Amino acid sequence: MSGFSTIQPDPSQIGRLLKPAFAVLPDPPLLFRQRAERFDALAQEGAMAPYLRFLARLSGVQAELAAKLPAPEPIPAEQVERARANGMPPLDRAALAADPALRATIDRFLPAMETVEMPRQASDALAWLRRTTPEMVEEMLGNIMADSIPFDALPAHLFLSAAVQVHAARLAATLDAERLVPVETGLCPVCGGPPVSSMVVGRPGAEGTRYAACSCCGTQWNEVRVKCLACGSTKGVGYKSPEGEEATVKAETCDSCRSWVKILYQDRNPSLEPVADDVASLGLDMMMGETEYRRAGFDPFLLGY
Repeated sequence: MSGFSTIQPDPSQIGRLLKPAFAVLPDPPLLFRQRAERFDALAQEGAMAPYLRFLARLSGVQAELAAKLPAPEPIPAEQVERARANGMPPLDRAALAADPALRATIDRFLPAMETVEMPRQASDALAWLRRTTPEMVEEMLGNIMADSIPFDALPAHLFLSAAVQVHAARLAATLDAERLVPVETGLCPVCGGPPVSSMVVGRPGAEGTRYAACSCCGTQWNEVRVKCLACGSTKGVGYKSPEGEEATVKAETCDSCRSWVKILYQDRNPSLEPVADDVASLGLDMMMGETEYRRAGFDPFLLGY
């Protein structure tokens, strides 16, 4: 693990708010617009600049689509209450793959992406998606909902994942955050998706509180500061970064399950964004790849690296 500074948890820094909001639902147009702006800011230089610029444009298309699409049908109240009573997420990801409204979102998203400058591999994948069968799209959506994307089909799945994010975020936005309850460790209380990363936030009323960010619907949910998001252990949790104690993006590691998830310190740098800064901090992934820990955060935009 050469090149790392190992940082131990500091209990004195645990969130100062006694009862922070459990969940923060997305504002889809704002979510994707801010993500596009952050990708754009991160794409100024470096080997990843072309890919980050592409993702900035993709996120911009997501923002436009989220603002223009007709309002989605809310998740039925009885489904929400049944999920609440059983400690389950109200949005059924498996059923989402067959949702006609998701197909309508995909049908709007793919043509809109044709105007975006992108790598040749991505443009070829987009062209293939536009002419493939509905059955193949359904199979790929099943892969996305299961967070199990084949390595040899990453570019095509990336576009569908982006469309799923738009639809899932818009459905999440129809919910009442106060009716949500915790589900399993490290799973989104709206859709059951895994986190892309977590953030220590600095926003008023929640200073120093940690929120995990869903990789699918964009919901953020409160987690205690020193806790593994993969197994729930609060023992053997450590923090690693090549930049030392002052780093604003670190790897939170767990010695119980040997996994790690990125943690972003937005309270120190308010411009940090859960998805954009996950992709842009690829160097941390490469360094962690030399260790015994496995990545537990899920990001469809980073699977090829």
